Amino acid sequence: MAERSATAFAAQILDPGDSGDQAVLDRLRDDPGVQFLDRRAEQLASLRALRPAPDQRVLAEPGRWAYYPWRRTVVAVLGPRGFRATRLDRNRNNITTEEQGRLGSLTIGVAGLSVGHAIAHTLTMQGLGGRLRLADFDHLELSNLNRVPATVFDIGLNKAHVAARRIAEIDPYMVVDVFDTGLTAQTIDAFLEGLDIVIEECDSLDMKAVLRIGARGRRIPVLMATSDRGIVDVERFDQEPERPILHGLLGALDVSLLPGMSSREKIPHMLRHLEADRISPRAAASLIEVDRSLSTWPQLASDVVLGGAALAEAVRRIGVGETLNSGRCRIDIGGALDQLDEPEIAHPQLSSEGAGADTPASSVDDGIVVAAMRAPSGGNCQPWRIEADAAQVTISIATEHKSTMDVGYRGSAVALGAAIFNVRVAAAARGMLGPVSISEDVGGSPLQATMVFADGRDAALADLVEPMLARETNRHHGRPGGIDEPTAKLLPAVAEEQGAGLRLLTGRAELSDAAGIFAAADRIRYLTPHLHREMFGELRFPGDADPDTGLDIRTLELDAADSALIALLRRPDVMAHLADWNAGSALGYDTRDRVLASSALAVVTVSGEGLRDYARGGSAVEAVWILAQRAGFSVQPLSPVFLHARDAADLKELSAPFAEELGQLQRDFLRLTATDPGDAVVLVLRLTEAPPPSVPSRRAVNRVRLRSS
Repeated sequence: MAERSATAFAAQILDPGDSGDQAVLDRLRDDPGVQFLDRRAEQLASLRALRPAPDQRVLAEPGRWAYYPWRRTVVAVLGPRGFRATRLDRNRNNITTEEQGRLGSLTIGVAGLSVGHAIAHTLTMQGLGGRLRLADFDHLELSNLNRVPATVFDIGLNKAHVAARRIAEIDPYMVVDVFDTGLTAQTIDAFLEGLDIVIEECDSLDMKAVLRIGARGRRIPVLMATSDRGIVDVERFDQEPERPILHGLLGALDVSLLPGMSSREKIPHMLRHLEADRISPRAAASLIEVDRSLSTWPQLASDVVLGGAALAEAVRRIGVGETLNSGRCRIDIGGALDQLDEPEIAHPQLSSEGAGADTPASSVDDGIVVAAMRAPSGGNCQPWRIEADAAQVTISIATEHKSTMDVGYRGSAVALGAAIFNVRVAAAARGMLGPVSISEDVGGSPLQATMVFADGRDAALADLVEPMLARETNRHHGRPGGIDEPTAKLLPAVAEEQGAGLRLLTGRAELSDAAGIFAAADRIRYLTPHLHREMFGELRFPGDADPDTGLDIRTLELDAADSALIALLRRPDVMAHLADWNAGSALGYDTRDRVLASSALAVVTVSGEGLRDYARGGSAVEAVWILAQRAGFSVQPLSPVFLHARDAADLKELSAPFAEELGQLQRDFLRLTATDPGDAVVLVLRLTEAPPPSVPSRRAVNRVRLRSS
């Protein structure tokens, strides 16, 4: 039966607003042997500092006093809701607020308070359970202090009382029932009544069996941790009410015979239960020495603590409804340490050593083809096929290189337009400038551009050949500077010459608004599984097999902290949790900070929505980029997820869960840039002041075909 007086192990909660409780407080204050501790102001400050801010009703909740008779001490505490919210706040989002609520409704029984003490303590710290039921008849001995987290002050006390006291000193509001006579035929029904989960850590094989039979009859799952090679047993009697106890390892044994068996007679059954062939060598050897050179089965605190951690995770999974199958596993720390190896260095020093050349192999020596290959493209995917002979050069969109953000091949069309602009520049410098034709849906390609060589000349274009070859992406954060008036007039004029428009955002308020929009769009890119996969699929790390496309990780100009974060950011499981929690605003901070460090954003637009229009915009982008860089700016293209979406269907294709948010971000950006309804944003260029990039982008030679004339 339960302990008659809870004052031996439970805190007495006293409400100053209750006249009876106030009278008790007054008597305690008059007792010189009773100490009062009041740190409620600090607790309340912590509560108020929580994010998101707590409900006003929680903030206004009256405080309480918790009296601990065994310590002769009264402690000021927050009200129950504020106390729980503050104490468990650092569990989020490993355990969400909603999950904390579900877990706080569990009633969990722990039988056996040696190993069970560490488990009950871990459950309490983690907020797993609103009510605990503890059972043990034994008293704490000095030899228990090798693994039971108690103290010399507790020697001689009932083990269940010791555990309950420690729980009360962590959370005075936790309800704890104590069965200090342990589990017997007379108490087992009362112990099991109303439990959601049973944790069994008894020494007796008899009780292990009887407790499971009772739990199975009530469809209560049973968990157990055994201190050898981290054995964890899970028996989901709630899901499998016909499941044999102890996984059937006792075979056909009639468990009713166990109480009458001698210790020696139980040995075969114990060994079968422990799977003797898998016991650690030290434990197996120790079994032989029990009652000889050893008084009992050895256990280590590290193994016991490991069991507490493992069962806490099992309880969490059951409590929140995550998958947890019946069965046994081993969390073998010793075995894991035997497998120590050097860590995989995913991102070695981001030096430029070994970086490839920016130009194709020597077999490709036509300067006009080289110029085409130098064009920028989304993620450096180079979505083209280039064919050239003595008469002409043709650039086609290669559909196999399309990504999700290349909506309707509009991004590829921008890259093709930039490439054909470079062809014109190189041809003008050689006196070979000729007419350009652009056609849609040719030979299986959505868009194709051809320039036929002639004897045409254009001094203004020819003057750009060196700056064109020097054009590069610079992803240093940089710092904002001013744009002089001549440059501010030149860049829109250059875009207009190519049949496009350009709006410069230079005001700090405009840039701040743009930073917020781009950051939110970047967050969506991280949290949308296929966009996240494609984004990290673009990155190339030293030693990757295909370094001539994609973005060399070194071009991102990451500092040491951001380089380390890449390992987390590239994990889809991490992103999935952030998406589930509607969190992850920090995912866009890098883009936000880059925009805020800009001197200006150059927004290139075109009228129309055909691929020819986007190619025209691509030529304008390249022209503006070349001249902005020649004017001393570092340039980085920015492509928010919504950039090339034209309607709701496009937004849904990009990210169905975030389509509505993407649409609003796009509308906000078009309003910010005063883009006409019939116009399309082709690309955004970030202009800043920064040191040269660390590594140039490489080019794939195998996308070029030279034909003899």
